Amino acid sequence: MVGLAADWLTSTANTNMFTYEIAPVFVLLEYVTLRKMREMIGWPGGCGDGIFSPGGAISNMYAMLIARFKMFPEVKEKGMAAIPRLVAFTSEHSHFSVKKGAAALGIGTDSVILIRCDERGKIIPSDLERRIIEAKQKGFVPFLVSATAGTTVYGAFDPLLAIADICKKYKIWMHVDAAWGGGLLMSRKHKWKLNGVERANSVTWNPHKMMGVPLQCSALLVREEGLMQSCNQMHASYLFQQDKHYDLSYDTGDKALQCGRHVDVFKLWLMWRAKGTTGFEAQIDKCLELAEYLYNKIKNREGYEMVFDGKPQHTNVCFWYVPPSLRSMEDNEERMNCLLKVAPVIKARMMEYGTTMVSYQPLGDKVNFFRMVISNPAASHQDIDFLIEEIERLGQDL
Repeated sequence: MVGLAADWLTSTANTNMFTYEIAPVFVLLEYVTLRKMREMIGWPGGCGDGIFSPGGAISNMYAMLIARFKMFPEVKEKGMAAIPRLVAFTSEHSHFSVKKGAAALGIGTDSVILIRCDERGKIIPSDLERRIIEAKQKGFVPFLVSATAGTTVYGAFDPLLAIADICKKYKIWMHVDAAWGGGLLMSRKHKWKLNGVERANSVTWNPHKMMGVPLQCSALLVREEGLMQSCNQMHASYLFQQDKHYDLSYDTGDKALQCGRHVDVFKLWLMWRAKGTTGFEAQIDKCLELAEYLYNKIKNREGYEMVFDGKPQHTNVCFWYVPPSLRSMEDNEERMNCLLKVAPVIKARMMEYGTTMVSYQPLGDKVNFFRMVISNPAASHQDIDFLIEEIERLGQDL
């Protein structure tokens, strides 16, 4: 409700974020909100910089852009032809936006090296280091490691402390894509899952995910102040005059890729003022508790098989529903070929009946499985019970 009210007021004001003079209050709110988010990451006094961007994919691309500029500032004027072949590293379970950013920036998707994960979907640090050494031996220049805090499918949190040690050893920019998992920094019970995030050079955090802020609301946070400005500024004199009568650091437009930029901060700021950090904490803790409730209900229930052992780290609960016709079959290729067809049919039936909707996907050698993700604090134990029974109802005849 509060976010909706803030969105309404934002649209009523209908202003732009490029200069202080046309959005003075919103610019100041962005300044204090980003500083608070950096404090929660663990950067001393909330030092650094940041910006709200149109979604996590763009925030991740900003991180790649700034990391490249930090290592080779001449790329801004001279382009990719003036610098060595760059390579970036990320988890095989990472979001597709890392490759998409590399394509958009002219680095190329072949220059994004995917690192193996363990059975829970976390980067294996020894494989990361091995691949960095291999790349250097080939004459490539490693410039970015993008770790993930809350992967899209498994909800896994990469071992950030180990990754930070490797990045420090090889002098590589460390980015943490916490678009999905960043909200856990609000929770005293769960923030340990992001231990080491304070050692990152940049962090993506999407309040429009776990924190329930209306779309869109994504922040890119950078530890080094001034770097984003140096990377992106073009000194357009028709907007960013140097002889204005106020502090020019509040003209945020020149550090952004966009000129026209929507006001995304007000709904987050107003919700934070209304709920407080403890209000967000309660909301996030409830979603994680509901995920654990679902896991505990189905882990030993007939007809359900978990994709990996152990309770989920985030609200992603990954499982197969096995209809009665497949339960006595041997675990072989024939059974897998049957099982991969189950989730798509059940999801189609869910949507035809209009009762619920749960994502499914294959991953690696695992055939289609359900991925139930809980981010709505209005959800209840009754909703979870209904979901379990509804899957059984829709799939029992398959």
